[in-house]
Amino acid sequence: MSVSLYYSARRAAPLTEVESSAIEGVVAAHSSSFPYADEEGLYLYELPADGSAERVEGSTKMPSDFDRLMPVVTHVLHSVTELRRVLPDAEWSVHMDDIDIPWDEAEGYDLSRLSDEAENQ
Repeated sequence: MSVSLYYSARRAAPLTEVESSAIEGVVAAHSSSFPYADEEGLYLYELPADGSAERVEGSTKMPSDFDRLMPVVTHVLHSVTELRRVLPDAEWSVHMDDIDIPWDEAEGYDLSRLSDEAENQ
């Protein structure tokens, strides 16, 4: 069974040239520093030009090899954190299948907070 991380940002205003350039920069930096050439990394979908509110949308299939899982998910979440900081006024959704990944203003997206939240419930 495969697990994927999904990420999206919605807002009414279209991307500015500066924002588009910053997003491209995050994607390029992520690609050049990704730890495994044979695994799926940060992947942004090409968005339709139909006036939808989606500004960023993508997904990453997680590796089935447990030793690679945490480095990949950590790297991708760091990249999504950088994307969110490019578009802080958008409504973001980040989840791994049915599990929402919490946002922390100081730390960004991080799986370690999931265990903290589970302990506090």
